[in-house]
Amino acid sequence: MTEITYTDFEKVDIRAGTIRAAQPLEGARKPALRLEIDFGPPIGVKKSSAQLTGHYTPEALVGRQVAAVVNFPPRQIGKFMSEVLTLGFPDAAGAVVLVVPDKAVPNGGKLF
Repeated sequence: MTEITYTDFEKVDIRAGTIRAAQPLEGARKPALRLEIDFGPPIGVKKSSAQLTGHYTPEALVGRQVAAVVNFPPRQIGKFMSEVLTLGFPDAAGAVVLVVPDKAVPNGGKLF
């Protein structure tokens, strides 16, 4: 494992946001969902592709808060442009489990 400094950590902008919309992502090589996540002002609503189909349905995700990296460059996923990286951990079988605040926080709140 490579050690980093706190200054390195500060470069990664991880924010809380609320999922406003979720639907299957057509054309992805692995099953994925396309998310619209509201990070509040000044970031606004951003799109994300996330491989969450092992534990989550689109309907169950709407209204949930998640954590995401908001300062990576956009990434093309099939025909979809993903603007943020929604964060999760793999379970024992490798399916993604979301990183979420355990209490409601303001959209756009920065992880520190």
